[in-house]
Amino acid sequence: MKKRFSSGLSLLSALVVISISCKEPMEREIKVSVQDEYPSFLIPNGEHHIAVVSENINSGSIGFIKNGDTTWIKGKPEIDASIKNRIEYSWPLDEETEVTFTVTRDSSNFDLKLSTTTPEPPSEWLFNIKSDANEYFTGVFERVVDGNQSASWADGIQTALNLRGTKMDVKLKPTVSAYAPFYLSSTNYGLFIKGTWPGVFDFCESNPDLVKVAFEGPELHFRIYTAQNPMQIVQQHALDAGPSIVPPRWAFGPWRWRDQHFNRKSYYDGTQKKAPFNTDLVEDVLMMEAFDIPVTAQWIDRPWGPGPRGFDDYEFDTKEFPDPEGMIKWINSKDQELMLWIGPFVMGDMADYAEKHHYGLISKPWFNAHSVLMDFTNDEAVEWWGKNGPGKLAEMGIKGFKLDRADGEKLADSLHLRTSNETTYRENYNDYPRQYVKATYDAVKPVLGNDFVLFPRAQYTGSSRYGAMWAGDTNGKPEGLRSAIIGMQRCAVMGYPNWGSDIGGYWGRFSRESALRWLGFGCFSPIMEVGPTNNLAFWSNPTTPSYDTELIATWRLYSKIHYALAPYIHGLSAEAGLNGTPIVRPLFLVYPDQSEAWNEWQTYQFGPDILVSAIWQAKDVEHKVYLPAGETWIDAWDTTKEYEGGSYITVPAPLHKIPFFIRKGSDIELGDLNALYNESLKIASKKPDLKALENAEGWK
Repeated sequence: MKKRFSSGLSLLSALVVISISCKEPMEREIKVSVQDEYPSFLIPNGEHHIAVVSENINSGSIGFIKNGDTTWIKGKPEIDASIKNRIEYSWPLDEETEVTFTVTRDSSNFDLKLSTTTPEPPSEWLFNIKSDANEYFTGVFERVVDGNQSASWADGIQTALNLRGTKMDVKLKPTVSAYAPFYLSSTNYGLFIKGTWPGVFDFCESNPDLVKVAFEGPELHFRIYTAQNPMQIVQQHALDAGPSIVPPRWAFGPWRWRDQHFNRKSYYDGTQKKAPFNTDLVEDVLMMEAFDIPVTAQWIDRPWGPGPRGFDDYEFDTKEFPDPEGMIKWINSKDQELMLWIGPFVMGDMADYAEKHHYGLISKPWFNAHSVLMDFTNDEAVEWWGKNGPGKLAEMGIKGFKLDRADGEKLADSLHLRTSNETTYRENYNDYPRQYVKATYDAVKPVLGNDFVLFPRAQYTGSSRYGAMWAGDTNGKPEGLRSAIIGMQRCAVMGYPNWGSDIGGYWGRFSRESALRWLGFGCFSPIMEVGPTNNLAFWSNPTTPSYDTELIATWRLYSKIHYALAPYIHGLSAEAGLNGTPIVRPLFLVYPDQSEAWNEWQTYQFGPDILVSAIWQAKDVEHKVYLPAGETWIDAWDTTKEYEGGSYITVPAPLHKIPFFIRKGSDIELGDLNALYNESLKIASKKPDLKALENAEGWK
């Protein structure tokens, strides 16, 4: 039976206080009042409150859209507090319709649900949260700003980690496409929208005093986290959305990839190839071995199979990749693993089979080639695809998969089309990346156990349970590197700890300066994968110098550092899976009481013991760094220099140097990095003799 409160009080002055019993000694309260005819809610957050409020006399606090019309809830609710730790607020709108707002306390957090009893439910729900004047918001997506991804690396862009003053669709867009319907506020709360329907977060763009939330669906479930500090909020959300997978240790060593591997008759320098395997792959393995550049995985992108788009039937094109089984064994003999690109669709004979058995979704064409986008809600289709696709490749010895194209490039969006399990395409849209990576995980785990890594670019809630992530196709210009620095830290907040970017960029013209800076940043990313655009290497650059001694030396330098740190990073990944603590830690997660931590977005902690300040401007030769208070920081480039935190310092930063510091008292010892760089320059200055290297392999 609902407890009905007196309606004799003025709507403008009515105040209802509901006490919620809990195990904590201090009583927690949700306060409900009415202003401008609209209900307002104050949800406890430590000594403060999260306020759900109306915007003005025409726009309320909680509303819904139905048949294109917006209805804002008015008046005092009827209140049922008969169940412990749960309150149900309801508003009868007419004989058929009652709106219910249910709030359930879970420790210091709150689960909330908006629903109606109407036979025809709403299509969208709306609510507004009061914002403080200088409140900081971050999370939601890895791209810097909404819109086409190119806007995230536009010349002169100013937006960084803080999303205040911006508005974004929470709906996948290619190719920078890691999303989470979760944001973190500097006032020590986080908001997580449950489900996969698209929505919008407006962080004080249309109204400087409000966060305006609008999400589609017949009901709206969301969770509000409150804690004493931002890290605890991030940890709780990461565990709710995950926990994240822990890839094998080799996955945290340096990787090498090209966008396309050509099987030419000769290597980059004209040396005739004698090797029985793909030219570019052999060139990379032999050259990196000659330079003593550590590498734990080689990654083959599309095309690697037959057919018009190089991806038919999950079979190798033996013209481009002769003797694939022998190639895998040869790679493994070098203590390296082989990884392959895959897509969520099938082509060739598999496409005909999938079409005949109704295993696919209606989708956009892919380069006008016949393909079928898999319906991963169809269990029969998933089993068939897994066995004949990634599972078959895993049986051959492929240990990693780059999962591409699940972020809207092929997906259709419709409220009328339905998947195999009767979900509308629109509700399925954001969940598709999770379905894709889970299907791949389920296919390869029985074959490989835990000795594999999945590397999708599209992410949504639940994806981190099955794979790491790659940061999409980023432009190689300086602002592209800038966007990656921001994206990595946003992903850390969102619950995607195992992150890597295309070092050197993918789109656009090759930038030597950005590649040098990116190598340093990539070293201090959880996953380091080196592959500049143009399908070339640093010994065959598209710009002058073609054979780039400095780039090769810098590559060796940072590969050595990253390889040495692999056990440290692997341990941090395990910690992320256990308690939700991200590997990369924006300063505000660790030092929220220091105002500089909220502003210095280029500086972050790499685990507890390393402080990194990434540089994206190519022409900078020195760098101003904030060293957080409470620690003593040792300059990794000159270990005789120690600094007490709590101030700024300026350090030299030539192109090959990323400023980073070791926390005093840690166990990390990297040796003389300047000597390592000079040694690398000396080694890189001598071109390897590919003929001799081939002879050493027995290929004559």
